[in-house]
Amino acid sequence: MGERKNTIFVRMGKKLNKEGEKITTSPEECEALRKAFSGQHGVEEKSMLEILVKCNLADLTTFRKNSPYIFLDDGYCFEKWDPFHLKSLEIEFLRFQRAVIQRTMHPWERDALLVRKSLEENPPLYNLLIELACTRTSDEFLGARKAFQCLYSESVEEFVAVRVEGFKRRLLVALVSTYRYEGKRIDEAAIKLECHILGRAIKTDQKNEIENDDEVLRILTTKSKHHLQTIHKCYKEAYDSNLEEDLDDIQILRDTINCLCAPPIYFSKILDTAMSVCPTEQEMEALTRVIVTRTDVDMKDIAKEFNRKYGAPLIERIKAAALGNYRDFLVALVKRGMAN
Repeated sequence: MGERKNTIFVRMGKKLNKEGEKITTSPEECEALRKAFSGQHGVEEKSMLEILVKCNLADLTTFRKNSPYIFLDDGYCFEKWDPFHLKSLEIEFLRFQRAVIQRTMHPWERDALLVRKSLEENPPLYNLLIELACTRTSDEFLGARKAFQCLYSESVEEFVAVRVEGFKRRLLVALVSTYRYEGKRIDEAAIKLECHILGRAIKTDQKNEIENDDEVLRILTTKSKHHLQTIHKCYKEAYDSNLEEDLDDIQILRDTINCLCAPPIYFSKILDTAMSVCPTEQEMEALTRVIVTRTDVDMKDIAKEFNRKYGAPLIERIKAAALGNYRDFLVALVKRGMAN
């Protein structure tokens, strides 16, 4: 007489499935294997290796029958992979590989590929293109523009101009074309004037007026980052609100301000979204992109801002969200960045 538990029977000290076949894996191991196949932010390779190599055919049958959200009963006496879950798992197996490739790639080539990806996705990732144009130094993005021409035999400006229309075209083409001054010199008189220009354009009752304001476009696409960061502080003092908050209904301008004036705020939000409950594949890919590209730049500032804003250490969030080699790789990169 046996006790039934999840289609497993115990007879004479031996574990059997409901077909009477001997099994060697425990319920805990089956649960660990299900987690390894969970299909978000990597896979748990170590658990797969340790458990699958000891599984016999009966073990695998029991695992499939007890994992209905991974395998489907198609009515023909066998369990088949859920096609959606199988596709997701294939992506997760590649996530670590892609992170390694991005890490070893020349930054110019990596950014050139990301520029192309930004406008070939559906929907387009305007924030990614803004991120590349506004968080890199002038020399770094100039290198990416050179790499883009080598790879695709066209300029970044041409690539953007034929794929975007209206105000977005004017803004994005200007952002990818500019070669900003990188020094600390600022003009106090110009800062006060341009702070007033932005305030007047933002505070107007006509919501679309700012998109047609050439002076706003000139300020955002030609001034140095240090100059713009000083304008950002001046705006806060003058209007008792943050510039990006007043642009909340125009996301493309909000992203531009954040990338130019406060990259850690922008990147910490991207990371939090990537590790949320149900991120899109585009959002999940951003976890790799941000950590790989910012490790040697400003990871310490990003981690500090993430902890301040979301109340949890970035490393702990990664450990909770990701799996396997992918998780370990990202954690190691963040630790490296924080130590710099």
